[in-house]
Amino acid sequence: MLTEIPLHPLPEATRDPTTADLVDGCVAAARGAISANTERALRSDLGIYAAWCGAYGLAAVPASPTTVAAFIDAMAAVRAPATVRRYVASVAAAHRAVGRGRIFRSATVRHALQRMHRAKGRRQEQAQGLTWPLRQRLVEACGTALIDLRDRALVAVAYDGMLRRSELSALQVDDLVEEMGGDATLLVRRSKTDQEGVGDIVYLAPDTVGMAREWLAQAEIAGGRLFRSLQLGRPPGAQLDASQIPRILKRMARRAGLPDNVADGLSGHSARVGAAQDMIASGIELPAILQAGRWRTTAMVNRYGDRLLARRSGAAQLARAQGRV
Repeated sequence: MLTEIPLHPLPEATRDPTTADLVDGCVAAARGAISANTERALRSDLGIYAAWCGAYGLAAVPASPTTVAAFIDAMAAVRAPATVRRYVASVAAAHRAVGRGRIFRSATVRHALQRMHRAKGRRQEQAQGLTWPLRQRLVEACGTALIDLRDRALVAVAYDGMLRRSELSALQVDDLVEEMGGDATLLVRRSKTDQEGVGDIVYLAPDTVGMAREWLAQAEIAGGRLFRSLQLGRPPGAQLDASQIPRILKRMARRAGLPDNVADGLSGHSARVGAAQDMIASGIELPAILQAGRWRTTAMVNRYGDRLLARRSGAAQLARAQGRV
């Protein structure tokens, strides 16, 4: 364990000239090549790192491997491993921008990350999956007010399309194309893994299309954003901010009478997690799940469905063959 630098709780961020130059310079260099969400995360992460370095009188960029390792040790004491890894990725990006990215391959930095993982593990907490039974509970608890029509359409579209919250809030009315059978396709213009806007097409079932059309008709929306903010006594806003989507899901869950731990576990990824779990439980083949969720690898599917997949494992099949299940 490093001892040269005291490992105190995270200091409050400051905006001294060094911090401002570090953050603004790195963000400016990356602007246009990264999403707005990534830019905000980069700005926040570098601000935290620069403030920590400033609190101990250390150079932020370029930093020594010992400084970066000490930062990892300090953050590991107060943050989740996934958050610390994101901090390190942002700081590494700043160092690559000035030609000093090699220090992140040093044994000192690697050992700091290994210490964190040995102490706290690598497994991340998973969002509560919005599976079909939960989806139905939320939809059925909705009333007939305009906000209820929006909320149930939002949940249904998120589930069928396996959408992230940023994708859901960015949808346009014109992205929805109905087919003759009553179902529809939906264009997802950009995503976390498609920053250049190639676009992906996802499927919506007829009941979901009906909910979306009812919301649009009652809200008198003919174009622009598919989902809008609503305030009492006012017409729908221009858009719905992605940060509001988890709050909507939690509010709907409480209204449906779901336990607090279920409501609190819902997030902007819940529909994506739940739909993947339902597909695994239904025996849908992995290539079809990857296509629906727009994944390039099986890593996230395996993580979302690890408990379900364990029930299909060789050990589970052997237990059934032996008559033990």
